[in-house]
Amino acid sequence: MTWQSPFRLWLLLGVLALVVAYALAQRRPSRHAVRFTNLRLLDRVAPRRPTWRRHLPAGLFLAMLALLVVGFARPTAEVRVPRERATVMVAVDVSTSMLATDVDPDRLTAAKQAARRFVDGLPEEFNVGLVAFAGSAAVLVPPGTDREALHDGIDRLAEGVTGVQGTAIGEAINTSLGAVRALDDQAATEPPPARVILLSDGANTSGRDPIEAAGDAVSAKVPVHTISFGTPAGFVDRGGRPIQVPVDGQTLRAVAEETGGGFHEATSSEELRAVYEDIGTSVGYRNVRQDVSARFIGLGLVFALGAAAGSLRWFSRLP
Repeated sequence: MTWQSPFRLWLLLGVLALVVAYALAQRRPSRHAVRFTNLRLLDRVAPRRPTWRRHLPAGLFLAMLALLVVGFARPTAEVRVPRERATVMVAVDVSTSMLATDVDPDRLTAAKQAARRFVDGLPEEFNVGLVAFAGSAAVLVPPGTDREALHDGIDRLAEGVTGVQGTAIGEAINTSLGAVRALDDQAATEPPPARVILLSDGANTSGRDPIEAAGDAVSAKVPVHTISFGTPAGFVDRGGRPIQVPVDGQTLRAVAEETGGGFHEATSSEELRAVYEDIGTSVGYRNVRQDVSARFIGLGLVFALGAAAGSLRWFSRLP
C-alpha cells in the first residue's frame, strides 16, 4: 500500500496524544467525595457497571479518528479488475484418444466437467467461446456472454464432432484467433484482450504446425495457456483391442512458452479442476492502482456509530 498524501499521516500523532491523555485521565484519582453514607442505597442509585463499557465508546471513537486520518492520507493499493471486452477461447481436444479411461470416467467427460466449472467461475461480462478440435478445428460457440449457449456447446463436445480424426493443435490455435478477431466491429482495428485455453492429451498429428500458429498468437498478443491431460498408461478399446494413447505434452509446453502462456499438467479430474482455477485467477484481469481511502473512511464511520450507540445505551449521552 502506498499513500498519495503521506505527510497527512503525521496527524496520527494527535490521535496518539489523545490515547495517552485518556489513559492518564483514567489513572487520576477522583476528587469527588462519597455523599451517600448508606452504601446499599448508593449501589441502587449508581450500580457498578463492567469496566469495559466505560472504555469501549472512547476506544471506538479513537479508532475512528485513526481510520479517518489514514483515509485522509489517500492510500492506494493494487486492485485486480476485469479487462474491458476480455475474451477467453476454450479449445478442447475431442480426438479418439480422449476416450481413454485412465481418468475417471474418461478424459473427455472429465474435461467437459472441468471446462463447465471454469467458465462458470469467470465474470459474467467476459466473452467466452468454445472450439472443438481433432484432425481439424471448429468453433462450436462464438465468444459472447451467453453462458447457456456455452453450456450447450460443452455438452455437444464428443468424438467425431469435427468430422476428422487426429490432433490438430495448430488448427485449434488458428481457429481460436479467428474467433477473437470476429468478436465485434472493433476487433479488426482494436483487438480485445484475449486468452486461449487449450486442452489436449497428445502431440500434433495433422493440420498447421503448432509453433507457426503460436507465432500468430504472439503477433496478436494472445497468450495460449495449455493443459496436458491424461496419464502415460492411457488406452482406448477398439474392437476389443486395447490401443495405447499415452499423454504427450511436449508440443503443448512449446506452444505455451512461445506465446507467454502457462503450461499445466493434469492426471486426474481433481488436478484438472485445480489447473482451471489457477488459470482463472489471471485470465482476463489486470492490476491497477486505485484509491482505497473509502475503505478506511467507511470503517471509521462504522466505529463512530458504535461509539455513539454504546454511549447512549449505557450512559445516556454521546461521547
